Amino acid sequence: MFDNLKAMGAIASLMKNKDKIREATERVKVQLAATQLTGNAGQGACKATVTGTLTVVRVELAPALVAGMAADHKTRELASNLIAEAVNDAMKQAQMKIKETIDSEARALGLPELPGLTDLFK
Repeated sequence: MFDNLKAMGAIASLMKNKDKIREATERVKVQLAATQLTGNAGQGACKATVTGTLTVVRVELAPALVAGMAADHKTRELASNLIAEAVNDAMKQAQMKIKETIDSEARALGLPELPGLTDLFK
């Protein structure tokens, strides 16, 4: 309870200085846009890269997997599952990076850990 009151007090004092909040928000956006995280599946047979803004920018498949996709329905299904697994892995990493970045900026602004933020990324 006291942590929530402390957080509300810190937020109230920040509202007086909207420029600091605007600057922190811009720093978070720039940092996350420049961040790329890569998820893997199938021991590297499939890799997916996402940005800190949760945009998929690349999916890479091992040549052997691609060759097998042309010849076999089971391999195509496997590839589909590996792509989903790699994207999900990369997204999870990106979500954790978002949380770390926001927490870091919040601490720099004198805010305690933001309640409920962790629940957003489960």
